[in-house]
Amino acid sequence: MKKSVCAALLCAPTFLLAAERDDALKLPDVLISASRQVESRTATSAANTVFTRADIDRLQPSGVTDLLARVPGVQVAPTGGRGSLPGIFIRGTKAAQTLVLVDGVRIANATSGDSGLQFLDVDQIERVEVLRGSRSAIYGSDAIGGVIQIFTRRGDGQGLQPRLRLAAGSNQTWQRSLGLSGGDDATRFNLGANLDETAGIDSTGPSYASDGDHDAYRNRSLNLNLSHAFNERFEAGLNLLDSRGRSEYDNPFGRFDMATFQSFGQKPYTDFTVSSLGTYLDAQLTEAWHSRLELGHSENRDDKRDKLSDERFVFNTYRDQVIWQNDFVVDEHNNLLAGADWYQDRVHASTDFTEDSRFNRAVFIQHRFTGEHFSTELGVRRDQNQQFGGQTTWSGSVTVPVNVDNDVLLSYSEGFRAPTFNDLYYPQYSNPNLDPERSKSYELQWRSQLSKESRLEASLYRTDLRDAIIFGAGSIPRNVASARISGFELGLEQQWGEWRSQLGLALIDPRDRDSGHTLARRARRTLSLDLDRQFERFSLGGSWQAVSGSYDDEANRNALGGYGLLGLRGGWAASDEVRLELKLDNLLDKPYSRALYSFDGSQYGYREEGRTWLLSLTWTPSL
Repeated sequence: MKKSVCAALLCAPTFLLAAERDDALKLPDVLISASRQVESRTATSAANTVFTRADIDRLQPSGVTDLLARVPGVQVAPTGGRGSLPGIFIRGTKAAQTLVLVDGVRIANATSGDSGLQFLDVDQIERVEVLRGSRSAIYGSDAIGGVIQIFTRRGDGQGLQPRLRLAAGSNQTWQRSLGLSGGDDATRFNLGANLDETAGIDSTGPSYASDGDHDAYRNRSLNLNLSHAFNERFEAGLNLLDSRGRSEYDNPFGRFDMATFQSFGQKPYTDFTVSSLGTYLDAQLTEAWHSRLELGHSENRDDKRDKLSDERFVFNTYRDQVIWQNDFVVDEHNNLLAGADWYQDRVHASTDFTEDSRFNRAVFIQHRFTGEHFSTELGVRRDQNQQFGGQTTWSGSVTVPVNVDNDVLLSYSEGFRAPTFNDLYYPQYSNPNLDPERSKSYELQWRSQLSKESRLEASLYRTDLRDAIIFGAGSIPRNVASARISGFELGLEQQWGEWRSQLGLALIDPRDRDSGHTLARRARRTLSLDLDRQFERFSLGGSWQAVSGSYDDEANRNALGGYGLLGLRGGWAASDEVRLELKLDNLLDKPYSRALYSFDGSQYGYREEGRTWLLSLTWTPSL
């Protein structure tokens, strides 16, 4: 099956029913997120990085954000240990300017714009795709910096395949994972459950005495995939992912008492839920017409409490969405994608928002021409939003094959981000007249198969942001900021005999166009290197991550130092059913911070985990 999928993708894009789509998810050289259809990675205009389940098993990441930090042009800046809020910057844009999908369903919190990626367990994930650069012409709002799509874990098809994983590590970390997958030629399923617990670390130094405890984290997650092919042309299925638990954190700013005008320490925590449910119907209506209907529902619930007081803040958001996409093969050189997209956001919170729901509806179309001497892609999308009205975004690209091993791509794309409910409707600190943030991006790519053992992908880009939302006097948001982000990215995959290496390098100049200052928490230089080798039943690997200095504030007064992190990992297949793995992160016990906080008028860095270890056992018995 996998070989037939690979062969079909030589003429990408290819329209596949879900059983073949599940097989495609396991392949490193295909992409789904760029055009919502399976295609060869070399056929798309989007700069992209793909992590398959095999990559996840090899790299042994501690979480999704650990994977993202390996992507050229992606920076992660959390505020403490596991479960803490991560700032995710793709090509210098902020976290809310990146669209995050789980099996095609939007999962971002409609009040804050955060997606809760820190709460997704990698044991429940089959594949992660990262697109760098705007894709608003396909996806609409939020896709300014790029798109992150997570596909939940799939089975391999025939028979029953159970799996069990147990792990123990530093800071009283315990992980338990149980799964079962199987099926036949018509029906496939995968069911998995996880429990992840850690005592955590003390993420702040100088602060209130109440912040001196360790910040624990507990996550219970469940995923289910089910698909059934009625015949060769029709298939239906569903995808479910649910993660919920508790994350403790420090609040060095304290709780302010309006009656006494004093601040008091806290022991705050968040009870969280991030869930998505999607159903779909795939139909090959004719030889030239493929149609896919998707219905989705997501929930992002955030219940913040304090062990030392009755303080409580609830921000629960719910989203329903419908996507209808049609793919047409016009002839051997021309393909057409057309569809409609609708979603509605609702807010249930302890704060009374001026408005608590809004809808967005859109239509989109994209044409692709594939020729011998050049290829083109042209797309446009029209969004109609209940709050701000209409927004049209365009994208276009030209690909020129210099020879059989080298392609040059030139592209232009527009993007926008709709203001969140906090921006628009939060009592006393909002502005209902805000316009969407907008962007224009220009990019030049070079993709080269340097040799049989070497693959190089490089990008030179510029993004202009306007109408960016900042908080002015009285903490009221305004559309006044503008920024220009210029950058260079390079990804190199190299085989050195039995060793496999992956290098990611990014140079970036993210500037506020009004002040000339560097945007906060964006490092100008990042480098990631992974080196792995398989020795029959043994595997060995190492990672090196280097990040230059940055600033924690927009005024560039508070500097963050650069850092370098070294990690090692190894595995032993004791038998065909049992595997042992050990990883050591931050091997040199490097102290570093990726964000600052204020206490008593001084700035301090949030602590990150020092040297840590994790030992795991995976059992996949044969039935």
